[in-house]
Amino acid sequence: MSDIHDQIEQERELARRACETSGDSSAECAAAWDAVEELQAEASHKRQVKPKSSLEMYCDENPEAAECRVYDE
Repeated sequence: MSDIHDQIEQERELARRACETSGDSSAECAAAWDAVEELQAEASHKRQVKPKSSLEMYCDENPEAAECRVYDE
């Protein structure tokens, strides 16, 4: 997870430089900050994904098992 945070920091620095060089309202500045936002969204998504339990993994491999049956009422 630290790797993505390092990437975010690098992209932030690039975005700051792009905005200083090209101006705050330039397309380069906007694109650079879009890249930062996408990395932040990816990091957030990775935090939200919870690992599967052993039962979920078992049911993925054995959907016909009695323990994995789902009944509608």
